[in-house]
Amino acid sequence: MASVRERKGKWQARVSRKGYPPQTKTFESHSEAVKWCRSIEVEIDQGHFIHPGRCNNLPFKDVINRYIAEVCPSKRGGKDEAIRLNAVMRRKIASYNMSKITPKVMAEYRDQRLAEVAANTVIRELAYLSSIINHARREWGLTISNPCLLVRKPPMPAGRDRVIDSTEETCLLNASKPVNRRNPLLLPIIVIALETAMRRGEILNLKWQHINLSKRTAYLPMTKNGTARTVPLSRRAIATLSSLPRDLDDCVFPITHHALHAAFRKACKRAKLDDLHFHDLRHTATTRLAEKLPNLLELASVTGHKTVQMVKRYYHPKAEDIALKLG
Repeated sequence: MASVRERKGKWQARVSRKGYPPQTKTFESHSEAVKWCRSIEVEIDQGHFIHPGRCNNLPFKDVINRYIAEVCPSKRGGKDEAIRLNAVMRRKIASYNMSKITPKVMAEYRDQRLAEVAANTVIRELAYLSSIINHARREWGLTISNPCLLVRKPPMPAGRDRVIDSTEETCLLNASKPVNRRNPLLLPIIVIALETAMRRGEILNLKWQHINLSKRTAYLPMTKNGTARTVPLSRRAIATLSSLPRDLDDCVFPITHHALHAAFRKACKRAKLDDLHFHDLRHTATTRLAEKLPNLLELASVTGHKTVQMVKRYYHPKAEDIALKLG
């Protein structure tokens, strides 16, 4: 049972449950004390309660598992994050008790990963681990410091500026045509990416109910920035969408991220295009749109960038093209 009593101008909360040691905590307000009691009782009922004194002896993998189960489902990118965290749990660092994860241990993990993957990936993984530890400190009673904050991050590599030209585009589209057992959705997805500058996730989340062919628009109710956006569609984009069959679940492109990644990688190999990522199509589309939309505000409204600096990050004009404009 839970009880809250006033003591010396503050409120002392106490939760007693058979099989668990009594939990007590003092708060400035009665509402905070009641809220804490409820949270402890819910954790006990769900089997997630861990005595604060034992938290630091938990294996890191147990904390990661709980984070995947409780926190990831509430995040927009939670599925992809859960996949990456499951991979982390297969590594040595996951077997350490929380009290044993020192900055030295975290630095060793960083160096091991740098020998295997790019710096961007390592920076992202350290951010994930830091978020898990911070969440455990705030919500689950962990009392250790966050070692990620004391570890030097790898230097950020130069941003990608890969833009495909018309010849490379033709090769890529030819290699993406649905012959034999190739995925029939790859070709229209590439065309939409080049015509709209939409992100991969935005394209795969498109619904027919949000596409207006007569007004030539596609409505995105949720984007990476956390806001909605309406994307104008070119004639080529409209023709591509009009040629697609309607899926029963209203999804324009019923394909997973991983299936698209695999299909795109194979198409690049067939087209003999080196070092081309799907996200490079967004760079290409933004660069092409900038020629049609010299107004930066209009361009940003199409691409969904929040700042001019981010628009500049995706705009890669050729010096020879600028020279022609100079006369």
